[in-house]
Amino acid sequence: MFAVVLGINLLPAFGPPTWTVIVIYGLSTMMPLPALVLVGAAAAALGRFTLAHGFRLLRKRIPEKMKRNLQAAGEAVEKRKRGSLVAMALFALSPLPSAQLFEAAGLTGLRLVHFTAAFFAGRIVSYSIYAASAKGIEKTSMGGAFKHYLTNPIGIGMEVLMLGLLVALARVDWQKHLGGKGSQGQ
Repeated sequence: MFAVVLGINLLPAFGPPTWTVIVIYGLSTMMPLPALVLVGAAAAALGRFTLAHGFRLLRKRIPEKMKRNLQAAGEAVEKRKRGSLVAMALFALSPLPSAQLFEAAGLTGLRLVHFTAAFFAGRIVSYSIYAASAKGIEKTSMGGAFKHYLTNPIGIGMEVLMLGLLVALARVDWQKHLGGKGSQGQ
């Protein structure tokens, strides 16, 4: 299960939700629910942390103007650390895709340890809720759950929306909009 969840959370987009794997393993194995949740949350956090580091490496290949925009966004988040961690924890509780959030964190150069810890804590809570209410998909196979996610128009729309927001993040002149030093290089 750890390898499956890790692999899903390394995907930059269109990965099936981790909670489906946890629920299916919970229904088809004798693994205790707390162990499923902890293993799933740890694998998800490690996968997203690694994904963010991969995007940090991509940062070297983007235009200088985008780098400045992303750096300014990262600095704004770092300045508002407590509010950012609370927002991240709330986001981690939601069913929204998190891949693009970690991609943005990697591109902006955010310190990822606290970011990932907040994600892990939120996932412990959300996975516990999903796993405890697993009876609704008791007869579902893992392949069926993945197929549903990949063909669900709402799920596809959310992934496309989140990818669009990631692109928009890099295009906004954050220094200008956040009252920083102003736009450079224009």
